[in-house]
Amino acid sequence: MSDARMLFLVRLVHTVVYLVNAGACFVMLYAGLTGVIGVPFWISAVLVGIEAIVFFGNGARCPLSGVALRYGASRSDFLFDTFMPERLTRHTVFFFSIVVLFGLALLALRGLGLFV
Repeated sequence: MSDARMLFLVRLVHTVVYLVNAGACFVMLYAGLTGVIGVPFWISAVLVGIEAIVFFGNGARCPLSGVALRYGASRSDFLFDTFMPERLTRHTVFFFSIVVLFGLALLALRGLGLFV
C-alpha cells in the first residue's frame, strides 16, 4: 500500500477516534450536569480512561501522530494527523481535560450532596 493511502487511513482512523473520544468527554460532562449515570457514562469513562493511558503511556503524545509522520505527514500541514484543522486540535488535551474534570467534579459534588 502506498504511503499516501496509509496516511489517508491513519488520518481517517485518528479522526474517528478523536470524534468518539470528544463525544465521550461530553457524555461525562452531561452526567455531571444532570446526575444521569447510566451505560453511556460508563462506556465513556472507559473510553476516556483508555485514551488517557495510551496518551500518557506514549510520553504525552498521540501514537497516531507519530504514525502519520512516518507516512509523510508534516507538522506544517493544514491537516496534519486528522481530517480536522490543526488549529482546532492543537489544544485538545487541555480543553477535554477540563470538560472531563468538570463533569467528574460535579458528580463528586452530587455524591456529597453539595450539588443537586
